[in-house]
Amino acid sequence: MRDILPVLHGWYTARVPFGLATVVATSRSAPRDPGAAMAVGPDDEVVGSVSGGCVEGAVFELAQEVVASGQARLETFGYSDEDAFAVGLTCGGEITLLVRPVTAAVDPSFAAVAESVAAHRPVTVATVTDGPALRGATLAVWPDTVSGTLGAEGLDVAVTADARGELALGATGLRHYGPRGERREDAVTVFLHSFAPPPRMLVFGAIDYAAAVARIGDFLGYRVTVCDARPVFATPKRFPAGVEVIVDWPHRYLRSTDTDERTVICVLTHDPKFDVPLLQEALRRPAAYIGAMGSRRTHDDRTKRLTEAGFTERELSRLRSPVGLDLGARTPEEVAVSVAAEIVALRWGGTGAPLAGTAGAIHPQRA
Repeated sequence: MRDILPVLHGWYTARVPFGLATVVATSRSAPRDPGAAMAVGPDDEVVGSVSGGCVEGAVFELAQEVVASGQARLETFGYSDEDAFAVGLTCGGEITLLVRPVTAAVDPSFAAVAESVAAHRPVTVATVTDGPALRGATLAVWPDTVSGTLGAEGLDVAVTADARGELALGATGLRHYGPRGERREDAVTVFLHSFAPPPRMLVFGAIDYAAAVARIGDFLGYRVTVCDARPVFATPKRFPAGVEVIVDWPHRYLRSTDTDERTVICVLTHDPKFDVPLLQEALRRPAAYIGAMGSRRTHDDRTKRLTEAGFTERELSRLRSPVGLDLGARTPEEVAVSVAAEIVALRWGGTGAPLAGTAGAIHPQRA
């Protein structure tokens, strides 16, 4: 959804109605997570995807129908062995889609939401998917304000409180309420879609490997910053256009930078005078991933220095060093793939093993 919002914002500001399909629930081995979206706009232009190609044809028709009727629809697609010609998911999973028309009249907050997402300002969009409330009604919730309504004041109050909680976690999913927001009822189903700012990737050491890691981090949706104390290497022209480049001592920059449980820290300085003070700072703060480049001898020396600085074995267990999965990588680009693979595996609990040698669901249910 985040990727296609600029196009949708253009359609919206041009006052062109469009149909928006959003994945609101999944089960088993579904190809896309809740929040994935596809839209059909002017001249039958299509942006986004909800299944990777399995049901997009049917969704295209649904989007056209909701624009024509002005009525939102909730549709579920799965896999049927009984009907080989039925529209469904070949992966065996199931997805539920909310397909709704979007115009200034039915969704007056859409432009403000799109602008907030573009500016990395956190916002959650609550949309009614089922129940006695108006399906497709939306309520946009920011940390300090709201816009829109789901049709009942009590429902708006309850959903606003939950939306701000989900926003703090960066979480997206379904919630259930009574018609007036009652907590112990489930007559109304609301999809809370959180647009937290993208997670940060902090890359230290402006070497060729850093340029490759920054490039793949940008591709994965991180807000990437590269930091190096050497101005001759820390130049923007050596990195992708969207990457921030900072000239500063790495540990000093990290000390003045906020991190959270989604932040990725890649230490590629490969020099004790840089990476040991930097890792001392990194290991004392929240982060999803802390990886450091170097040989096994370099790792042993780093570990010895950090132990002498007072770090416990448990604290040092957060450090992924040598960095990356064992892919046999040689070039900077291959090493970047190795690092990205380790980050993704750690994020979702993957093993890094070839799927051909594993059994069970490829995408297990996530907590």
